[in-house]
Amino acid sequence: MSRVLRLGYIPLVDAAAAIVATEFGFADEEGIKLELVRANSWSMLRDQLDFGQVEAAHMLSVMPVARALGLGSGDQPIEALMVLSLNGQIFGLSSKLPPLPFGDPARVGQALGELGRPLRIGVPFPFSMQAELLAYWLDRVGGGIRVDIRTVPPPRMAKALLADEIDGFCVGEPWGSHAVEQAGARLVLPGSAIWSQAPEKVLAVRKGWAEARPDMAGKLMRALWRASRWVGDASNRTTLAEVLSRPGYLDVSPDLIDRALSQRLLIAPEGPEIPIRQFQTFHTGLANFPWRSQAAWIGARLAQRNGLDVGTAMQQARDLFRSDLYRQHIGPTGAPLPRCSDKVEGALAASETVAAVHGALILDRNQFFDGQVFDPEQLAS
Repeated sequence: MSRVLRLGYIPLVDAAAAIVATEFGFADEEGIKLELVRANSWSMLRDQLDFGQVEAAHMLSVMPVARALGLGSGDQPIEALMVLSLNGQIFGLSSKLPPLPFGDPARVGQALGELGRPLRIGVPFPFSMQAELLAYWLDRVGGGIRVDIRTVPPPRMAKALLADEIDGFCVGEPWGSHAVEQAGARLVLPGSAIWSQAPEKVLAVRKGWAEARPDMAGKLMRALWRASRWVGDASNRTTLAEVLSRPGYLDVSPDLIDRALSQRLLIAPEGPEIPIRQFQTFHTGLANFPWRSQAAWIGARLAQRNGLDVGTAMQQARDLFRSDLYRQHIGPTGAPLPRCSDKVEGALAASETVAAVHGALILDRNQFFDGQVFDPEQLAS
């Protein structure tokens, strides 16, 4: 008999692996029954995990790190067992603002600076990759851009624009495209243009759960890993968009979802449709591996912005991305595994083949918009 495991999620395209694992039998093949629990906000999902209403969650990658550093509410430690998606964020602005160029962080930043006014920007949660990418970009692009960050649940971005509560947003799909359709928003910058390999969502559990229930943890991770592989197969795109669009999941038009999956976004109601390099990655290029250097980047950024010790924060963050458990539970599937669990972030200008534990694997292009690199060893020394 299948054992029931409750997994919390927010209605976003990057919840695809959890939904596919349930709908297409990947969980059943592992002998577990996934019960998906939809939350209306990240704070609600956080509380569901804290209070044991769900065993695992589709979660913003920054949330476990922020908690470990004592930022935000709650003190229940959270760990990331694997990455569920890279990028998928989109920055958009109200149609009340002048049109801006699309896709170039430097040009968009210059244009924002020339507006000469503070901007109210909605993000899904204070401790999110959306907030971190915005902060990184604005820190480095210059121009004296003033931003007031406001928390808005992803499905509510269009309503917040229409109510003049925000001037713009950085959010995951399909809610950027939904804001274009419903509120006339203009999209100006994808998250992948700031960092092409930003870990967006992770599979999160309470600290110690995976060791206490290794059989269940392994089954869950393998089901989601296989589902991620299916999601990443472009030939499944039409079927996936239709499934995600159902009222019980995202409850939007399949066309909105297909834009994200095809990596071609309609940037304004009148167009054009723009192809976006590495807009969102679910599986290829070792996307599901929880690199500890990704966690260290998050820890360093949070520490620098909140007056914490950077070295300590990086180590605390690294410990939460459980590459050891990924190796233990995913390795036996024959999945490629890197020889190290850290890498220099931002150092690959193009895809590259590297040596793996067995054979070789391909790492995707990994760059920051400003050409910087993040070397955890160098920063910690």
